[in-house]
Amino acid sequence: MTGEAFVKIGTALIALIGAIITYVIVPFLKSKTTENQRNNAKFWVQVAVGAAEQIYKEKGQGKIKKQYVVNFLNERGIKITDEQLDILIEAAVYEINKNK
Repeated sequence: MTGEAFVKIGTALIALIGAIITYVIVPFLKSKTTENQRNNAKFWVQVAVGAAEQIYKEKGQGKIKKQYVVNFLNERGIKITDEQLDILIEAAVYEINKNK
């Protein structure tokens, strides 16, 4: 495959992830938490993901980054399910990548 093909595939994947976040994940999260809880968790996940991305810059460190985020949230008393955490992390990473 050429580099152009990889760019097209990457662009399509980002659009797909955005659609999934918008139409599936957001309504799911809203049904399970209060607005204040969602905003608080989203804020701290974004902070933690941003920090993890800066600290662990090498490829293939996703598990280390996720553990950093989990520890960061636990230290602040943020209690969310693993599924909700995964969703918020994906959304935060998507936003970071979208803004690059």
